Amino acid sequence: MSALHLSRFSSLRAFGHRDFVHVWSGALVSNIGTWMETLALGVFVTTVTGRAEATGGIAALTFLPGVVLAPVSGVLADRFDRRAFVAAGMLAQAVLAAVLTLLAFTGRLTVPAVAVLSLLNGCASSLVNPAFAALISRSVPPEDLHSAFSLNSAQYNLGRIVGPALGAGVMATHGIAWALAVNTLSFVAVLWALWRVRPQPPAAHERQEALGQGLMRGLRVSREDATLWMLLVTAFAVSLFVSPFIGLVPVFAIRVFHEGAAATSFLVAAQGVGAVLAAVLIGPLVTRLGRRRLLEVCLVFIGPVAAVYWMAPTLHTAALAMVGLGALYMATLTSLNTACQLRVPTALQGRVSGVYSMMVAVGYAVGVWLQGALADRVGVRLITAGSALFFLALVLTQRLWRPEAFAATEPTRAAEPLAAPAPSPQLEGGAEF
Repeated sequence: MSALHLSRFSSLRAFGHRDFVHVWSGALVSNIGTWMETLALGVFVTTVTGRAEATGGIAALTFLPGVVLAPVSGVLADRFDRRAFVAAGMLAQAVLAAVLTLLAFTGRLTVPAVAVLSLLNGCASSLVNPAFAALISRSVPPEDLHSAFSLNSAQYNLGRIVGPALGAGVMATHGIAWALAVNTLSFVAVLWALWRVRPQPPAAHERQEALGQGLMRGLRVSREDATLWMLLVTAFAVSLFVSPFIGLVPVFAIRVFHEGAAATSFLVAAQGVGAVLAAVLIGPLVTRLGRRRLLEVCLVFIGPVAAVYWMAPTLHTAALAMVGLGALYMATLTSLNTACQLRVPTALQGRVSGVYSMMVAVGYAVGVWLQGALADRVGVRLITAGSALFFLALVLTQRLWRPEAFAATEPTRAAEPLAAPAPSPQLEGGAEF
């Protein structure tokens, strides 16, 4: 598609950049495999244990390492060639996927083994995510960054649509081991795509900066910029109160609707459909409403729509609500991620992405485990819907006390003094669920 043709569709402009196309296509294939594994392991743990706390706990383990590793990885992403850094992390994840596959084929797959490997996979993912977000930021000019993040979320959610459906089919015909095997093979695509991307070496002063100094600099910038800090805290709140709907899908399908892998796949795919629709529409919406207004609308509506999903009386009603929830969730995180990246210069994007990823990881790890544990004791619907409505109350309170809180998200880039090295000193946008 020509650059002129792409210019008519603001949501697709990032496809006019060669490196972004390579990263996008390779990540799509890999994410299809990842969602096959996510479905397989979620159904496996829920079926074996029968406990929402166990399912939520496994999901939390994948994000828990981000609490410590994400800020460090953000610094590393700004010190090394981001392409090579991401490739090394993907290779580590491929090895872990191969171990899971081997255990499944030999009949030795257990819940403790899944827990340990999920934790290790979380370590690798936490190291990769900020560098991947920064890799995308460098692959397009600033004016196409919202398009790039929207399309990146779209490919992730296309994987969410195709992967679970393919995974459910493979599990039904060949068993869990083959679903895990396909995921292992899918890493070849993203490694091949990264090999075709141009190197992204850091600036000379970034290589010379001490690791601790770089870490403190990123934390200082994140904390002292009031708008950036508000965006990071908002990402934490979304992850704590709303995001657990992702990890608890198997619990909802199996315990509430008394279905299995097919119903889980159906709900996950519905979220993906909503997210893809949002990715196509978000460019025109940003043009019409502006980044600030779009973010505010998403924050007001995501809680009520999540509550409608959790209280849905039938599986098909839940899937319909999930389409809307998937669209709002994608638009919310993309808006937060883009705003955070545009608040800082290129040299600090990896670090800010690391801090953002840390906030998301803390919120999601605590939220998915705690909501799962409380669901076992009080009931799935009451806890999850109540959490979503509590988030709405927080948003309305913030709107009442600080109506102009996100006004500064409209400028495209922070002033240059923010980029200057400081004597003392992201993840935000790195992790897309």
